[in-house]
Amino acid sequence: MEFQLLGPVEARDGARRIAVSGTMMHTVLAVLLLARGRVVSDGRLSELLWGWDPPATWSAQIYTYMSRLRKLLGPKVDLVRRQPGYQLVADAARVDVVEFGRLERLGRRAMEERRLTQAAETLRQALDLWQGPALANVTPHLAEAELPQLEEARMSALEHRIEADLALGRHGQLTSELTRLVGEFPVRERLRAQLMAALYRCGRQAEALRAFHEGREVLAEELGVDPGPDLTAAYQSLLSGELDTLPQPAPSLTSAVPTVSAPPVMIPPLPTDFTGREREFDVLCRRLRPAEANGRATFQPRRLLISGMPGVGKTALAVRVAHAVADQFPDGLLYARLRADDGTVADCGKVLVTLLRALGETSENVLAPNGEPARTEELVHRYRTQTAGRKLLILLDNAANELQLDPLLPATTDSAVLVTSRNRLSAVPGSWTVALDPMETVESLDLLSVIAGATGSPRSPRRPTPSSRPAESCRSRCGPPPPGSPPGRTGR
Repeated sequence: MEFQLLGPVEARDGARRIAVSGTMMHTVLAVLLLARGRVVSDGRLSELLWGWDPPATWSAQIYTYMSRLRKLLGPKVDLVRRQPGYQLVADAARVDVVEFGRLERLGRRAMEERRLTQAAETLRQALDLWQGPALANVTPHLAEAELPQLEEARMSALEHRIEADLALGRHGQLTSELTRLVGEFPVRERLRAQLMAALYRCGRQAEALRAFHEGREVLAEELGVDPGPDLTAAYQSLLSGELDTLPQPAPSLTSAVPTVSAPPVMIPPLPTDFTGREREFDVLCRRLRPAEANGRATFQPRRLLISGMPGVGKTALAVRVAHAVADQFPDGLLYARLRADDGTVADCGKVLVTLLRALGETSENVLAPNGEPARTEELVHRYRTQTAGRKLLILLDNAANELQLDPLLPATTDSAVLVTSRNRLSAVPGSWTVALDPMETVESLDLLSVIAGATGSPRSPRRPTPSSRPAESCRSRCGPPPPGSPPGRTGR
């Protein structure tokens, strides 16, 4: 089974084209595929089908669309009803958006490692998947929500492919293509800087200078800004003659090649006085590590929830598990607190900004001009793009409900999510829950001994009497832990 989104939305079963007809049906199929196995709520479907003015029978119409789509796609695709919406799972299917993302990541990695020929070829394969404007036959509501992200991904891959070709000395082949692209996208400074480099290396210095001055005028007239770093650096390199003499890309263009930076590590320090919870610890570690299939590691959706009463030790256990499996997640360990010390639910936009900055996004990409977080929808798109294909462990601490978690879940199976919450979050798709009960007597005595700094055997040789109630006495007499206590010292 194959699905196409990078052009008109289509479905094929081998050589047979599946007759999905009508804008609404194409929209439903595209929404489910873009969710990449996650549940799409009825409300989200309604918004993308009809915007802010759905018909009175919108729920029945969605049900009808799903029934038709299920019959058309057949048994190779699992389209099921899961509250609060629908889920499409097609693990064996080829989706061009997913394939584009995979190839684009491989191409960028080759650029980082200066394997320029491979980078250019891989990125060219990714771009060849585009069969025209993406989502060409869906509703305007879906196009408005998803098309900017897809187009930006395409342009980024195109600029990186041109960068690799320039570094390989193919400037003579690029001038006509870049001239057309600059005419189509006049305010994309990186493309104009690449055109200047190609023209200069072809001996067309005057045309390269004219490209810069035309770009400066366009930026001033349309946006009211001066040329940015890429275009300015290209102009300075042109004047100094470096665009012609450097064997590597010019200084103005090297920014196109991402620098290799250390992966983000945001999780709190390892608790030093952790005791007990060995069974839960072992189970969580096993589920976070990849399973073996045919001698190769296979990653499945890993969304693990740790629930329990306040002070029972959810955060400490999660932090200990995260440190134990850190080697399985070479792309980083992210952490976010979803409640303040006073119990206030954290703002989703601010949480996304923090995570995106850790993943390498700049402030201008995630903040509005007034300094506040950008639109939540835009931040979610950037977050899912940044996490796609990365082996990350994301620890979300003290979640309030499923709605708060939904924007923070990555779209692909490469990353794992570990969530702590006082509530049972049953509506999180693909999740598995560990419920923490109050500690047993022996574990409670071990914890008290460690905290008190006792020497010798931490366990009492005397069997506790019912009145002592060691497993509960600490919390009942001392009350809840003070706000801001480190996770290693609050009730295990």
